[in-house]
Amino acid sequence: MKKAMGVFVLGLSLHGWLYGQSLTLLGSYGTPYAEAHGVSDDGTVVVGWAGISSPHIAFRWTPSTGMVSIGSLASGRDTEAWGLSANGQVIVGYGFISGSIYRGFRWENGTFTQIGTFGGNTSWAWDADYDGSVIVGAAQLSNGFNRAFRWENGTMENLGTLPGGIRSVARAVSHDGNVVVGWSGDGSGIHHAFRWTPAGMVEIHNPAWGQSEALGVSGDGNVVVGAWGDASFTPARPFRWTESTGMVDLGTLGGQWGEAWDANYDGTIIVGWSDRDPGGASEWAAFRWKNGVMEDLNITYASLIPAGVRLEWASAISSDGRYIVGNAYNANTGKWEVFLLDTGPQCTAHNGDVDSNNCVDDADLLAVLFAFGNSGSNLGRVDVNCDGTVDDADLLMVLFNFGNGC
Repeated sequence: MKKAMGVFVLGLSLHGWLYGQSLTLLGSYGTPYAEAHGVSDDGTVVVGWAGISSPHIAFRWTPSTGMVSIGSLASGRDTEAWGLSANGQVIVGYGFISGSIYRGFRWENGTFTQIGTFGGNTSWAWDADYDGSVIVGAAQLSNGFNRAFRWENGTMENLGTLPGGIRSVARAVSHDGNVVVGWSGDGSGIHHAFRWTPAGMVEIHNPAWGQSEALGVSGDGNVVVGAWGDASFTPARPFRWTESTGMVDLGTLGGQWGEAWDANYDGTIIVGWSDRDPGGASEWAAFRWKNGVMEDLNITYASLIPAGVRLEWASAISSDGRYIVGNAYNANTGKWEVFLLDTGPQCTAHNGDVDSNNCVDDADLLAVLFAFGNSGSNLGRVDVNCDGTVDDADLLMVLFNFGNGC
């Protein structure tokens, strides 16, 4: 009886484990519109901004507090959060300080630190590294042109431009702070994507394309994502870059337009938006690209999405690919709201210890047997070798290591 009860409890826990996915609409801070632009690795912190008319409100969301304003650089003026350190401690963005002058900021534990300029009036902070010690963005020169910057310990480094460029913007940074990506523009308004390391700025643009902008980078710095297009960026389409492949078009969900905004730690999962209408960008949908396939999150997670809600774009993803945040239109409220999608535990190949108790035993064997034959991208640890199917290879791995650690 005791053993039977153990199997029953195991079955219940497996159900929550294998299907422990959820979609949470975080609201719009009482306004008609809100955007999310960062999620912590554990999914417990989401940041962004809300508001159509001024003032825009930079918010920080946690399960215990809900959406809370982080304050502003100047009372009653717009403040927007555009990035979050992966550990959830540091928020970056920009806000007005007076008149039409705005400055990038770093926020931690309720305290704002303003980011300076290179002699001009304005600056923007777009992203932070893992612990928020390095910030990237753009700051004005005295002549009004912007320059990509890397900020560390209160010091701003001008990253320059690509040859022939007059302006540049840094949009994202790797977890260690040593890889920065963005774009550099020339006098005719043409943008080319770049990847910067301490060795310097390197163009990663595909010469067959008119323009490109890097909008995100994997945590390890090896994969760059963004958008490319013709000379007028009509339409824009999402790309993925690695040193070995160069820029590769990721395609769309059936329409002409799209952008890739973020990637997980190793760049194997990418999120962004695409239109679904071949006739034009009239219906946006959030996408996830994985294993060479772009999927519409509205279809993949249809069972989680309330009637009348459409996930329009995905802006950020956690390092392991589990948590995705973005913007959703809610026809029930008539508002654009922030969403937090928990796709469930992610697969990491292991030795057969399915329940992670440091012992490969009959509980692990039963877990694989219960799930035998299942296929998909969210199987959890029962897919021991992470090939997308629970099969004899997974079973053999458990049997081969049976008794280890017990």
